[in-house]
Amino acid sequence: MSKDMDDRFADPHVIRRLLNESKTWVFVGLGDDPGRTAYQQARLLQNRGKRIIPVHPAAKTVLGEQGYARLTDVPAPVDVVGVYRRAEFAGEFVDEAIAVGAGAVWLPLDVIDEAAAQRALDAGLDVVMDRCPGVEWALRRQA
Repeated sequence: MSKDMDDRFADPHVIRRLLNESKTWVFVGLGDDPGRTAYQQARLLQNRGKRIIPVHPAAKTVLGEQGYARLTDVPAPVDVVGVYRRAEFAGEFVDEAIAVGAGAVWLPLDVIDEAAAQRALDAGLDVVMDRCPGVEWALRRQA
């Protein structure tokens, strides 16, 4: 990851604001497997007072929240869309986040799509990429 990308997509002020002020996080790729990163991160944020909404083709209820097959099916306003899919699939979900009027997209560790992230920035969304919400939460608590 280049220094420029790091600066654009890992702004500590944006990260802090998203962790502190957001209410609703959609987790694209969230299924009911507690061994998966998406599940662990969704549970962590839910335990810290965030509403989580699973988006997965199976549309299962996860962590007590109704799941939806597509981001465009989510009936509630969305503050942050976490894209827990492989990098080659991230762009389509970033584009859906733009289309539904989400406030931000968060691409976790190793999910890097600079072109999609730039599209989100250009559309006015906040963007965090290649960062873990749990790690950032812990760092914020120590600061």
